[in-house]
Amino acid sequence: MQDYIKPDNWSIIEEGFDAERVKSSESLFSIGNGAMGQRANFEERYTGETFQGSYIGGVYYPDKTRVGWWKNGYPEYFAKVLNAPNWIGIEVLINGEQLDLNTCKKVKDFRRELNMKEGWYQRSFQALTSNGVTVKVRITRFLSLAIDEVGAIKYEITPVDSDAEIVFRPYLDSGITNEDSNWDDKFWNTTGISSENSQAFIEAHTMKTNFATCTFMQSQLYHQNELLDTALEEQLGDTSVAFSFKQKLSKGETLALHKFGGYTVSTNHDRSDLVAAAKKVLKKATELGFEHLLDGQMKAWADIWKMSDITIEGDVKAQQGIRFNIFQLNQTYLGKDSRLNIGPKGFTGEKYGGSTYWDTEAYCIPFYMATKDQKVARNLLKYRYNHLKKAIENAEKLGFSNGAALYPMVTMNGEECHNEWEITFEEIHRNGAIAFAIFNYYRFTGDYTYIPEMGLEVLIGIARFWQQRATFSEQKQQYVILGVTGPNEYENNVNNNWYTNYLAKWCIDYTIVQLGKVKDGYQEDYKRVMGKTKLTDGELSKWKEVADQMYFPRSEELDIFLQQDGFLDKELITVDDLDKKQRPINQKWSWDRILRSPYIKQADVLQGFYLFEDHFSTEQLEKHFDFYEPFTVHESSLSPCVHSIQAAKLNRMQQAYTFYLRTSRLDLDDYNKEVEEGLHITSMAGTWMSIVEGFGGMRVIDDKLSFTPRIPEEWTSYSFKVNFRNRILRVTISHDGSSFALEGDQEMSIRVNGKRIALSPKSEISV
Repeated sequence: MQDYIKPDNWSIIEEGFDAERVKSSESLFSIGNGAMGQRANFEERYTGETFQGSYIGGVYYPDKTRVGWWKNGYPEYFAKVLNAPNWIGIEVLINGEQLDLNTCKKVKDFRRELNMKEGWYQRSFQALTSNGVTVKVRITRFLSLAIDEVGAIKYEITPVDSDAEIVFRPYLDSGITNEDSNWDDKFWNTTGISSENSQAFIEAHTMKTNFATCTFMQSQLYHQNELLDTALEEQLGDTSVAFSFKQKLSKGETLALHKFGGYTVSTNHDRSDLVAAAKKVLKKATELGFEHLLDGQMKAWADIWKMSDITIEGDVKAQQGIRFNIFQLNQTYLGKDSRLNIGPKGFTGEKYGGSTYWDTEAYCIPFYMATKDQKVARNLLKYRYNHLKKAIENAEKLGFSNGAALYPMVTMNGEECHNEWEITFEEIHRNGAIAFAIFNYYRFTGDYTYIPEMGLEVLIGIARFWQQRATFSEQKQQYVILGVTGPNEYENNVNNNWYTNYLAKWCIDYTIVQLGKVKDGYQEDYKRVMGKTKLTDGELSKWKEVADQMYFPRSEELDIFLQQDGFLDKELITVDDLDKKQRPINQKWSWDRILRSPYIKQADVLQGFYLFEDHFSTEQLEKHFDFYEPFTVHESSLSPCVHSIQAAKLNRMQQAYTFYLRTSRLDLDDYNKEVEEGLHITSMAGTWMSIVEGFGGMRVIDDKLSFTPRIPEEWTSYSFKVNFRNRILRVTISHDGSSFALEGDQEMSIRVNGKRIALSPKSEISV
């Protein structure tokens, strides 16, 4: 674990320059606005170890799959989020010497701050350059929420003990590469470089996918807060364009460069209009100016926090952790564009390709349903409906027919692009997560219209897949599902993963119920869907046979469901009895050894108990938790949150709190020693769930919100808001009790510890 981030309620703060921390901090201080994002790279030249990254939502490259040998059905490529052309660069020369923190004689008072309340990132330091000049530097940067194609930088420099000549050289550069590449392909083709007055543009398109982009910039120079009309010197390269601003400063005077930059993309504009669109964006930004644009940024973030904030009193590290998670989720996805989704690394790194996983449905949708307008969650579901045709094609490649749909484990455009066979072919439980999200969306929002309009077709495709994927076992006289990987990816190619089998049965049963509801209440939609899918009564009978006769592995002796058929054949040594020097096992052991071990990467059987907790008693949960958690190494970012929720339900608050800290500070404290690769964005939604569903005990029961409030002893109180069916409820929980306040003008009833409570608008009730 690392421990250099200063505890603070609203900011992420680093003090002191340490080259060993640069790449980790580039991840932690990342910024984004839902349309684009960037790691916290230095604007000025830095010759030390760094991981440069700027990313544009939805822009990717199909990197050809690289495997030892080919298997039929393999995806042809792995989708890579692309390191986009760099617009933040500003070379700084001091008396002709490059400012470079890696070569400076001395760096002191180094400080970074990511202000989450207001949505800006700032870095400051004092440096003694190799030619003997001491300067103070402060840089403020943000990506605008109001104009989401533009970002702004204010770079201020002040000579401390002597006069100095300063040269600012802002530039654009499309000659960049990805950190993550299978074949070292050329990802970008630069097609045009142009400039006009203080504006510059680089037009480039991605190879293969042919996304056209225009990277743009415009800069203004201020001396002692006065705008200068300074002559520019232009420099053009094959893949770059730069301007030079030169100014002599007296000791103590400040020179500031205001740089506006960003991207216009062919997904939002006509390809021939990208430069013209960039000029319009720059006109808006420069007319507003840096300070007014920043003021708008603060107001936009104030609106976001008004609904999504969780306050924790008495525990600064816990408070900082949850706000960091909420902040990064909102930087990654705001729900404006149904073509986009939530990559596991968001805009903070390239691992996992920046693509969409089942994490969205299993972990992220609850956060977005409760903290945004329901249209945001609906857009995430619409994303899957729009990819249904591709899901059917994915299933066909694996030998399935008749409209069976297998949603991809990893995707950018609906095609499967994950190239590990044990995941691509076998981790089929992802289909169930998508069906569950449809159920969960209706359960929470009360909006049934998605199901007849789009969801029913998705459910039919998924049910068809499960029916075809199951095999009738003559020996068991039941249906089995063979050769799968469950959520625990430390077991591959196993038979009858309980979670997968349970999901398959539930999906089929749920689809049959929805067919009846749509037939009765939405006859036109029903006719349309039946016309498209050609579903027959005979097929429905086959579905029901599979669901009714599904096999679930079980130990009668232990009175538990088995994770898979052979789980008890393993050498059952708990994690507590494992040599700590062997941890993490995914970095210490061979894959063969991991697969033969009993160790569980993340919740598997317990994931099923989380999704379907109303199907099981508390006593059953306790028995399964006590058996499986001791074998769980929590080497997935998605694991601690589920265990925190269940520990809270079992009233094991110290254990729940420990799991909460791990999920909320997973990146801040770098539990998995990999934060330099990027943040764990999708698991951050699990942090929100740990508080609201875990400690707050929020559920939807019989169409009403229900709470079973608990509080860790380390906290004085905590509070959060939820948007339940367009009614805003504020919940505050302390050791003395709980209070519930209803905004708006509609009445609402809830349950607290099983008792019904009627809430009136603009009133507060204490329990």
